[in-house]
Amino acid sequence: MAVVKTPKADVRAKARRYFEVSLIIALLIIIAAFAFFPDVSREQVVIEAADEIVKVEDIENTRQENRPPPPPRPPIPIEAPNSDAIEDIDISSEIDLDTQMEAPQAPPAREEDDEDETYFEVVEDPPTIIGGLEAVKKHLVYPDLAIRAGVEGTVIVLAYVNKTGQVTGTEVLRGIGGGCDESAMEAVKKVTFKPGMQRGKAVNVKVSVPVRFRLN
Repeated sequence: MAVVKTPKADVRAKARRYFEVSLIIALLIIIAAFAFFPDVSREQVVIEAADEIVKVEDIENTRQENRPPPPPRPPIPIEAPNSDAIEDIDISSEIDLDTQMEAPQAPPAREEDDEDETYFEVVEDPPTIIGGLEAVKKHLVYPDLAIRAGVEGTVIVLAYVNKTGQVTGTEVLRGIGGGCDESAMEAVKKVTFKPGMQRGKAVNVKVSVPVRFRLN
């Protein structure tokens, strides 16, 4: 059986009327409020702030004092000769100033010695070891320190060979350490070279000699 809503229970039918009545009542209340309380202005609140007094002080310019210069270094004392030890020398009795004296002659320049000290680096016919590198090996001693450390390699020795083929000095251009450098120089000093020639004349020459150290 279907349920039928009665007109008295229909709330939606009277909703518009209720809204209009409520709106009218609200307007009447607002009008009455303005009628009974016309002055609705707020009191003006004044906030008084204390005046701050700012004092401006003049700042004096700072004076830059000049620093005094550093004190001078103390003088280095120099020992003066003792005046008691200096005697006056009378040259009138020994030297006649009227006599013309000849200045001593300078010793003659020793061109040959300068040439002997000059060692060429490049010549037409460079010096060679008499007996070859085998002659160096005969005088070569393998140092015990190098043997225990397992040092191997080639030492380049610069030999100064004079006109007669003798070694006057040695230098190490490249070493390997372990005492091998010194041993190589000693071995090169003990060999004899065929002198180097320049324009058919024996000259002093610098020549490099490779000395190889190798463990068996």
